[in-house]
Amino acid sequence: MPTPLARRIKSLIRLNGPMSVTDFFALCLADPEHGYYKTRQPFGHTGDFVTAPEISQLFGEMLGVFIVHAWQRHGTLAPVRLVEIGPGRGTMMADMLRVIQRIAPPLYESMSVHLVETSPRLTETQQHTLAIHGDKIAWHESFDDVPPGFLLIATNELFDAIPIRQFVKTPQGFRERVVAMDADDELIFTAGLASIDPGLLPPLPERQPVGTIFEYSPAREAVMAAIAQRLKSQGGVALIIDYGYIVSGYGNTLQALRMHEYDPVLANPGEADLTSHVDFESLMKTTEQYGAHVNGCLPQGDFLYGLGLRERAEALAAKAEPDQATDIAEAVNRLAGEGAGKMGELFKVLAVSGSPVHLLPFRPLD
Repeated sequence: MPTPLARRIKSLIRLNGPMSVTDFFALCLADPEHGYYKTRQPFGHTGDFVTAPEISQLFGEMLGVFIVHAWQRHGTLAPVRLVEIGPGRGTMMADMLRVIQRIAPPLYESMSVHLVETSPRLTETQQHTLAIHGDKIAWHESFDDVPPGFLLIATNELFDAIPIRQFVKTPQGFRERVVAMDADDELIFTAGLASIDPGLLPPLPERQPVGTIFEYSPAREAVMAAIAQRLKSQGGVALIIDYGYIVSGYGNTLQALRMHEYDPVLANPGEADLTSHVDFESLMKTTEQYGAHVNGCLPQGDFLYGLGLRERAEALAAKAEPDQATDIAEAVNRLAGEGAGKMGELFKVLAVSGSPVHLLPFRPLD
């Protein structure tokens, strides 16, 4: 039985012809009536996936430590705008604020907090999670609405949910991948007519076999450009965390998640979360193109261990019951370990700033 959104997509294809992957992606997540993020609570054990902040308070605490460090490296400026774009249920911000309040009271007192959120349902959840911080927190539908000033920005699993374009290698070269319908009226992927500027492809496109896919996201680059321009003009740091790869390459990473299981991408439009891996090389190039500075890009495990994850976990475990101590150890392994089901290697952490500054645990500036 097709989902309501699948029926809508099919009618659009009948009317307008095949649909680009980027339009399909955007409809699946953001269709006003049937889009995934418009109709459900996707996070946590009752949702379709679990994000790092939901695994353990340690994740947000380490980010809080980094935010305080970045503020100190910039000379403890005031006032500060602490911004999270795509704040989920507010869990990460709650953990960050608890640490900031404890280890840097002057920063907590002087800053305002800005959450950029488009979902009314998630905004309501965030307001409940962060009620203790009162009118220190403001909500915005767009990053452009965040007031001017020095920025400390954190995003976790934001970019993977921004739509991508896909191009597939055909005997005639790379052509845009589209969603069409077969003879039985089922949704299928096929090659469209649009081509891609060869200068955007990674090295050696001529050596790639027919069927090879290249993913490209002008929408992600536009978000990165907005962040970089703002940091360049007003100062600050942005920390971007997501799963992806540091060197641009070929491959199909488009995936659907439904009830904690992978789902065929075309099977349940609007009822599964759609994501793809983030091309961090593209984000770094965009940052530099707009005059901001790349401080570094690390696997999440290296980043968290470099900020003291192990020591913080040991301190918590020392005060915990034995079963709680086991939970803490398992959370550390999931957040920072390598291998299937763990985030330490798959997830990357990119730090960018308006001006060159050495931020731990990234390597010193050359």
